[in-house]
Amino acid sequence: MTPQAVLWDMDGTLIDSEPYWIAAEAELIESYGGTWTHDDALQLIGLGLLESAEIIRARGVEMEPHDIVDHLTAQVVHRLSTMGVPFRPGARELLFSLREAGIPTALVTMSLHRMARTVVDLIDFPAFDLIVGGDDVARPKPFPDPYLQAASTLGVDIRDCVTLEDSPNGLRSAVASGAVALAVENLLPLDGLGAAAVWTTLDGRTADDIAALHRAHRAPREQETTR
Repeated sequence: MTPQAVLWDMDGTLIDSEPYWIAAEAELIESYGGTWTHDDALQLIGLGLLESAEIIRARGVEMEPHDIVDHLTAQVVHRLSTMGVPFRPGARELLFSLREAGIPTALVTMSLHRMARTVVDLIDFPAFDLIVGGDDVARPKPFPDPYLQAASTLGVDIRDCVTLEDSPNGLRSAVASGAVALAVENLLPLDGLGAAAVWTTLDGRTADDIAALHRAHRAPREQETTR
């Protein structure tokens, strides 16, 4: 039994874009005379775009939240376009393996849709059937809406999907949706948040590993429905 779809977070899970975001945030805040540390930046990982913008605005950035989002997105897109897509270890290979296995995939990110489209267009094979961006949903992660919308649009049962997440808020969203939630460690600890499994890396993982995870955590629910 294989999952009906695999739903990927983008920043920090599929690609190592967090350093680009952190640099863009620091440059913007410092241009207004403020300071921005690495620890400051960590608190934004996995947050909704406008929520992050409000935090940056509170540091003295005299811009409207939507303008902050647009500015930061443009800076990150520029870095991606000029420096290439920095895949997380094993992420491109796992994504390619899933595509070869014929498993539908969606990119579910709190970044703007247009930024996600830029990333997808830079991947050298048809990588995703669907993109759900932060501006495509009414409620961002940690609400389950982004993952539920992705499953609904693909026409699959969210309980038969596997999600990949690297942030606490993203993982909370995935768990709340009812999917088989896989945590992939990056910058923040993910233990104790209800993940079906926590992997230290995607390096060496294939579609077979995702299918095995799905079988292991889907089977108990199936047994309950047949009692």
